Amino acid sequence: MGKKPIIGITMGDAAGVGPEIIVKSLQSKRIYEESTPIVVGDAKMLKRASDVLNLDVTIKLIDKNSMFETQYGEIACVDLDLLPEDLPYGQVSKEAGHAAFEYLRTAIELANSGRIDAICTAPLNKEALHKGGHVYPGHTEILAELTNTKDFSMMLASPKLKVIHVTTHVGLLDAIKMINPDRVYNVIRLAHETLSKSGVTNPKIGVCGINPHAGENGLFGYGEEEEKIIPAVQKAMNEGIHVEGPLPADTLFFRAQRGDFDMVVAMYHDQGHGPIKVLGLEAGVNITVGLPIIRTSVDHGTAFDIAGKGIVDERSMLEALNQAIALAPKN
Repeated sequence: MGKKPIIGITMGDAAGVGPEIIVKSLQSKRIYEESTPIVVGDAKMLKRASDVLNLDVTIKLIDKNSMFETQYGEIACVDLDLLPEDLPYGQVSKEAGHAAFEYLRTAIELANSGRIDAICTAPLNKEALHKGGHVYPGHTEILAELTNTKDFSMMLASPKLKVIHVTTHVGLLDAIKMINPDRVYNVIRLAHETLSKSGVTNPKIGVCGINPHAGENGLFGYGEEEEKIIPAVQKAMNEGIHVEGPLPADTLFFRAQRGDFDMVVAMYHDQGHGPIKVLGLEAGVNITVGLPIIRTSVDHGTAFDIAGKGIVDERSMLEALNQAIALAPKN
C-alpha cells in the first residue's frame, strides 16, 4: 500500500464560509485515515471558525519547510498570518482577497516542489481578489498561470454527472467567439484522458451544441455547430475516441445522468454548471483538468450571507477532499 497523500487545503476568502467548512470537514476521522490534510491559511481564522461551530479543535502551527504530519483531533496549518482577528464576516475586502491569492500561491509552490500531493480549495470571492490586486477570473486561471499550463479545463463532478467546459468565466458573446475546433478537440481529448486515467474503459463522451437543438441543421444560429464543433468531434472520432455530438444540451444532460455518457463537454459556463447544481450543490466538486498537479474544489461560492453563523454544509468540501485523495499520487 502506498503512502497517504498529503492534501494542501487552501482557506479561500476568510470572510466567507471557507474556514468553517474546512474545520467541519476535518472532523471526519476517515480523512485522516486516508490522507494527511494540511491547511494553508490563517490559524486565527480556523480558531475563530471552530468557536463559531462550537467545536473543540487543536490548531497545530507548522512551518512550510518542515515535515508535514498531523493526526485526527488536530488541524495542521501553514500559517501565513495575513489577516486581522476582527476581519468582518460577509464583506468584500482587499485584505481577504489578497490573502486568498497568497494561500493558493503558497499551495502551488508546495505542490510544484513535491511537498504536497494535491490541492483542495475553499471558495474565493472574485471581487475581493481583484480589489486585492490579483485580476483573475478565478482559481482555475491562477493555477494555470502559476504552473505554466496552457491546455486546461474546468471539470465538474457529481455522483451522477461529469461535465467539462470549453469556456468558463467569460460572457456568452465572448464564449461563442472563443469556441473553435482546436479548443473543442483539446477539451474532448482532456475528457478522454481524465476518464481513462481514472479507470473508465473506452469512455463515452457527449458534446453539447451551442444553439437550441444543436442548431437543427442550420435552423437555429449561423452555422456555429458546423464551423466550430463538428470538425473537432470528427478528429477525435478518427483517433478512436468514443464521442458523439454536437447534441442538444437539453436532452444530452438527461441522457448522461441516466448513464448513456461518462462525461459531457459543455460549451459555456452556465450550460455546464446549471445541470450539476440542480443535482445538488452539496454533491458537486470542481476539478481542474490538464494541470501538472491535482486540484479539486467545492462547487459553491463564499456564501457571505451565512458566514460566521455556524450553519454551513460541509458535504461539498468533504467530497472535494475525497476526490483529491482518490486522484493524488500514492507512491
